[in-house]
Parts: sequence; C-alpha cells; structure tokens
Amino acid sequence: MKRLALLGSTGSIGTQVLEIVRRNPGEFQVVSLVCGSNKQLLDEQVKEFNPEYYGMGEEALSLAAQVDCDLVVNAVMGMRGFLPTLAAIECGHDIALANKETLVAGGEVVMKKAEEKGIKILPIDSEHSAIFQCLMGNEGKKIRRILLTASGGPFRGWTYDELKKVTPEMALKHPNWNMGQKITIDSATMMNKGLEIIEAKWLFDVPVEKIQVLVHPQSIVHSGVEFEDTAILAQLGTPDMKVPISLALGYPNRIDSPDESLDFFNKAGSLTFEEPDMETFRCLGIAMEAIKKGGVYPAIMNGANEVLVQSFLDGKIGFTDIPEMIDSIMKDASMDDIEYDPDPVAMIINADAWARERAKELTEKN
Repeated sequence: MKRLALLGSTGSIGTQVLEIVRRNPGEFQVVSLVCGSNKQLLDEQVKEFNPEYYGMGEEALSLAAQVDCDLVVNAVMGMRGFLPTLAAIECGHDIALANKETLVAGGEVVMKKAEEKGIKILPIDSEHSAIFQCLMGNEGKKIRRILLTASGGPFRGWTYDELKKVTPEMALKHPNWNMGQKITIDSATMMNKGLEIIEAKWLFDVPVEKIQVLVHPQSIVHSGVEFEDTAILAQLGTPDMKVPISLALGYPNRIDSPDESLDFFNKAGSLTFEEPDMETFRCLGIAMEAIKKGGVYPAIMNGANEVLVQSFLDGKIGFTDIPEMIDSIMKDASMDDIEYDPDPVAMIINADAWARERAKELTEKN
C-alpha cells in the first residue's frame, strides 16, 4: 500500500486525487492532508481518511511534506508549493507534482537537488504527463522536438482590442477543462502555456528552442515528442485531469481511473492544430523571454503574474493589464533592487517578493 502525503487537499487537483484513492481501495493510504483555508472540507476529509497528520495554512505545508510516506502529491497553487517541494526532496520522498510554479521559479535548483537525492518527480500536468509517457521506453533517445499542445482557451481567434473587454466571468469559462480559478485565467491569457514551456525545459532537460507550442482546440492530443528519426509519439485521451493524476499516483503501474474512454467517432473525429498568436496572447512570449534571460527572471515573472491574476479576479485591473504590467515589471527588474543572498533558494524567494510588491504598486496606481 502506497503512503500518500497530499498538499492542497481541498483544491481541484486535491479532491480528484482523493476520488482516485476511493476508487482504488487497498492501493493507497492517505497519511497527510493539508489545505489552504477550506476547514469544512478538510474536516470531512480527515474524518474519511484518518491521516496521521493534517493541518491548514502555509506553515503546515512543509511539515506535511516531511511525514513518512512513499509519495508527496503537491497540488498547492502558486509559489506556496516551492519550499514544500524542497522539503520533500530533502526527506527523500518522490513527488507527484501539480504545482508548476515550483519548476517555473526554481527549476534549476529543484531538479539539481532531486538528481542528487535520486528523487523521482512525476508530472501531473496533462501535457507533461503526456510527454513523460511518450518518453517511457525511449530513455536516452535524442529528442528533436517536444510538441506542447494548448487548447487556445476561451478567446482563441480574438484580437487584442477584443481582449480588453474580457471580464473575470468570461475568462473563467474554459471550453474543455475544469480547473481552479488561477490556472483557468492563466489558460485564458496563455501564460499557462508559457509556464509549461519552462516546466518542460527542466523536467525533460531540453532547450526552449526544442519546445513547440501547438494550439489544438479539441484537447484530445495532450502533447507529443518527435525523435531524431522524425517519428512522433503522442498521448491521446479525453480532457480529464484524473488520467494524469492516476498515472502519477500509480507509477510505475497504471491504475483504474474514473474517466471515460475516448470516443473516436463522436469526440475525436477531427483534430486540428494551429500556430499560437504571440502578438495577441503576449504572456506566451513574455514567459519565453524570462526563461531565456534565466536567473531569477522566471521567478519575477511568476510572482508578478500571481498577484496580477488575483487583481484581475478582484476587478482591480483589466484582462490585458496582466501581460502589460508583467512586461513592465520584467523590464524594470534590476538585480540592484532585489536583496542579494548567496543561497539560490533565498534569492528566488527574494525575487518573488520584489515582483509581488511591484505588481501591487502597479495595481494601486491603475
């Protein structure tokens, strides 16, 4: 029986993790449950799963990651998941990772520490899970391209001027996926795909130049890999997060998932692919620029984005203010403004804090 520590148990990914645990009795023991603020749901989960440790709030996350377990499932949203990931690695725990900000802000540090400790990082993102599956049995083979698919979000085909009229209610209506608020807004701005490019770089040790984004509105092909002989392997399935979650939980085995099989005749009859509109969806290019600059720039971009997405949800800024303000913060960023620390982890945290403060200042001026 695999012992699971679940961070972010009451969110979209966390509740789906527990659905899979219920569906596979005898396979898993939930030994740790931590959430942000939903005490009522956490209490219900504790009553059902009787974990050895449970808690609420940011300070509980790293403690939960250190509980004796076989797998830490990091389903926390945002930079709050960064330090718990490092804590899990230090304790020698394999990680099922849904917290993309961990690798966006600190991918070099995290992957180096994981390699030193012999830790497996199993991706839960549908796209990275697809790439992971395409690479199974192909270890050591030369990769020509990673093909990272994107639905295009609810505003595919819109102009930049049209995006200026987008409201939070409009942006939260994703055409294919059921996700939390922050990731849904990131999908609408296409920042989510920018973050996933950075994740893919670190997870699969490939340069950004070898990662190609394909807008695929049907969300049936979840991503693929082209090898040096031009053969392409891709993973297909219905757009349901329980598939990549179940793979990460059961790895190296596959386990029963509550998702339905893909109906090729009615759901996958026509698959189309387009180039992303980089001029309209500016966040994608901003993310690529951040990883090319390297250092703490991805952490700056990520921290600013988190604050600005929440400001948009709160009605304080407009939809297109998100990329415009991130771009401004990135251009203004100077290492002289960020408190220096020789520890790379502390430096990432300092850069994140600076970017958040700058984003708040811009929001207040708006």
